[in-house]
Amino acid sequence: MIFSERLKKEREKKGWSQTELAEKIHVSRQSVSKWETGKNYPSIEVIIDLSDLFGITVDELLRSDEELKEKVIQDSKQLAHPKWKVFFDSVFLLGVFLLILKIIIIALNHFVGTTILILEGLPKVITSFLPLVLMLIGGIGSDQLKNKYID
Repeated sequence: MIFSERLKKEREKKGWSQTELAEKIHVSRQSVSKWETGKNYPSIEVIIDLSDLFGITVDELLRSDEELKEKVIQDSKQLAHPKWKVFFDSVFLLGVFLLILKIIIIALNHFVGTTILILEGLPKVITSFLPLVLMLIGGIGSDQLKNKYID
């Protein structure tokens, strides 16, 4: 039995209308209608709420419908991906910011005659290559996540 049929069967077993079910899980009646006609699928959070409401396992709701299983798998990958991607993108952007700042300071010192020092006291290697290292780490990390979470 596919998800849409199972959902309708369980709802009718409880004697609820689509509106009553929608109110219990805090969605619109139209959403319930689309799920029951197979035009759309709920999120994993709603599937968990439905399983609790009907007293059946999530497995019972998911196993029979291949398309829904695929959607849940894709949703879970998309949920796991952004947190680390944002981190690595931020590291990359920090590297870009430091590189631009360094270029501006060098240009000001050279063309305007200022004497702005770039982190005096730190080894020259760190001040020279830190922006590039951050950009490299951020870029590689972001790319690895992209490849890991896309089928």
